[in-house]
Amino acid sequence: MIDLVTSSLDDSKAEEVVAIDLRTKSALADHMVIASGRSNRHVSAVADHLIRDLKEAGHGNPKVEGLQNGDWVLIDAGDIIVHIFRPEVRSFYNIEKMWSIVDTGEAAGR
Repeated sequence: MIDLVTSSLDDSKAEEVVAIDLRTKSALADHMVIASGRSNRHVSAVADHLIRDLKEAGHGNPKVEGLQNGDWVLIDAGDIIVHIFRPEVRSFYNIEKMWSIVDTGEAAGR
């Protein structure tokens, strides 16, 4: 399913796509994917395309938050959580840095 998500994001011209493997870090999901859209409309369009691709591939109806606003859309597809941001919002929340801290903490504990 991660290949489907990243392919869909690529087809929609999402920018700065990052996939984080969560299998050893969290019980939330197996992967987290973070991407950017150039504007509110682009963020919403990328999210719509991904939701449609997930449904067509037989992955059911993912839970979606923030689609109307288009600043930050969260798509929970079960094993994969996808965040699609406008660049300014992504920079403000900096989720990638939060997960890199988890990586550093785990490495230090070994």
